[in-house]
Amino acid sequence: MIKKKRFVLTMAVTFLVTLAAVLIAVNFSSGEKKVERELPRLYSTQDPQFLRAMGALLGPGIVGGNLVQELLNGDQIFPPMLAAIRGAQRSITFETYIYWSGDIGREFSSALAERARAGVKVHVLLDWVGSAKIDESFMQEMRAAGVAIRKFHEPSWYNFAQLNNRTHRKLLVADGKIGFTGGVGIAPKWTGAGQDAEHWRDSHFRIEGPAVAQMQAVFMDNWLKVTGQVMHGEAYFPALQAVGKSAAQVFSSSPSGGSESMQLMYQLSITAAERSIDLSSAYFVPDDLTSKALTEALQRGVKIRIILPGEIIDTETVRAASRGSWGPLLRAGAQIYEYQPSMYHCKVMIVDKLLVSVGSTNFDNRSFRLNDEANLNVFDPAFAERQTAVFEDDLRRARQMSYATWADRPLKEKLQERLALLVGSQL
Repeated sequence: MIKKKRFVLTMAVTFLVTLAAVLIAVNFSSGEKKVERELPRLYSTQDPQFLRAMGALLGPGIVGGNLVQELLNGDQIFPPMLAAIRGAQRSITFETYIYWSGDIGREFSSALAERARAGVKVHVLLDWVGSAKIDESFMQEMRAAGVAIRKFHEPSWYNFAQLNNRTHRKLLVADGKIGFTGGVGIAPKWTGAGQDAEHWRDSHFRIEGPAVAQMQAVFMDNWLKVTGQVMHGEAYFPALQAVGKSAAQVFSSSPSGGSESMQLMYQLSITAAERSIDLSSAYFVPDDLTSKALTEALQRGVKIRIILPGEIIDTETVRAASRGSWGPLLRAGAQIYEYQPSMYHCKVMIVDKLLVSVGSTNFDNRSFRLNDEANLNVFDPAFAERQTAVFEDDLRRARQMSYATWADRPLKEKLQERLALLVGSQL
């Protein structure tokens, strides 16, 4: 009898350990096939086929008549976002990764709560991991006012395998007419003017016009996943008229469907680039395929400039993994700069002064395959010219890394980089 009990206990323990191992393995995989082959270069960004491909392959079509405005750092970003919330008359949809405690978080929760009390339909989707530091009183105030709040992939026994899939999207839509996206989180780090380590440098973007409906649809996608509710009608999708001259599209990626959309967009753009690529990235850990695409662009004469965080960064592991990948790019002629005054959290790519891609996506495997992301692509030379000026202003506050300096870095740093790259698939 004792032997039988021991056998049963051993089998139970073995089963539980095996189950845990399987769940962990599933949790840390993307669940979809990766883009594994390079894209042949069939056209440049100047060819009409480029726009056709970007619209057809990424999902939503490119629509004209949009007005897009860049907002630099918290002092410019938060007032227009709060103004849009306070001015909403019918609906507010808000999805964000980071929402922490602090005065700015309180200001947002109070504004959202006030609108809900006024009868506006307010929907807030927070990532469970990213909002772990939120003050519970903010949640209580919003819920008491009638704000519909949900957490994305809050852990439970039936969704453990989804724990590694976070919503990293940053979306705010007011009345289905005014949208915001970019890199900003709702936390004290994003207040101010990017002047020091406690006030990060970031960019966010305000958009009006037909592409706002696409942004709203991206929010609805995750709201449906979490709640099972389908929201539609004029309160969320009003008729939108042309208000500007920019062609644009808003598209998304998610491991549960179309996880390769972001990487495909970057590779299509890099492969079609003819003259220049300016990239601002908070976390830059390119895989071999993407590094090859960038290197080939350099070899055909494309000028590539990349601004990344310097010593002021919120994760040393990512910085180590990033620096360990620079060698082939620097050797091929890429110009890589490290931003000095503060943490550099921007996520902007400018290609041939035509395409500007902005949103939540970092240049790493986590954004390309593990997180839910959303980007706004703007096809407008005038807008691209303005973003190039912003990029070059950031360059003045950044330090360039030469290949010789990179190759001569201390052995300790090289070892740290090798170790960091071992977990590159999770960065």
